[in-house]
Amino acid sequence: MIEELKSTDLLKKVGGRFKLTALIQKRLQEILTGSRPLIENTEGMTTLEIVIAEIKQDKIAIDYDKSDILDPARDHK
Repeated sequence: MIEELKSTDLLKKVGGRFKLTALIQKRLQEILTGSRPLIENTEGMTTLEIVIAEIKQDKIAIDYDKSDILDPARDHK
């Protein structure tokens, strides 16, 4: 699971380590305070593993339109 966090695919998906960390942190808090996982078959998975799986399956992402975080897919010159 730690290897998945080193994956450049995850970093590219959200736009960098800071953004990935922020997304993981926010979703962990949501799940720990009662939100249900957005993926099936979570038995035996840690909360962190669930969050990583949600990101990998495009179940969660940063809402760039509602945040002050720059979207890596847009040109910001």
